[in-house]
Amino acid sequence: MQAVGMVVMEKTFKIPKPFIHVKYNPQRIPGVENQVNLNLGANCQVYAYELLRYFGKNPPMYRSSELWRDSQYTAKTKNYKILDLMLYNKTPQSYGAHVGIYVGNGNVLHLSSDIGYPVIQKHEELILQEKYSCFIGAKRVIS
Repeated sequence: MQAVGMVVMEKTFKIPKPFIHVKYNPQRIPGVENQVNLNLGANCQVYAYELLRYFGKNPPMYRSSELWRDSQYTAKTKNYKILDLMLYNKTPQSYGAHVGIYVGNGNVLHLSSDIGYPVIQKHEELILQEKYSCFIGAKRVIS
């Protein structure tokens, strides 16, 4: 991070090449065979977890509700840092929540079923969409 006056600026996040053209595939859930092969597509969780692994993190292979309950491998946080997991849903429940990755400056990288490929959007824009209107919270991988 770089301080500019009283504002803290984070480095610009660039999507690594293997993650740019991944297609959304709802059958590619955590624990699926050949999970690391993103040429087969991914759901939002697999995409997020494999991106974290690319950067040396070791997220658990959990679905959204398991991830939200977990305290062994992840910790809830309100002070977002690059590579934190961000969970959204249309209801305040973590079950079925959409998972993205915080990439700095209020931006979230996520693999959206509506768009079909990875996109970076502002957190504030995501919560304006009905299906993401409930921000469940953020989790940081600690293991």
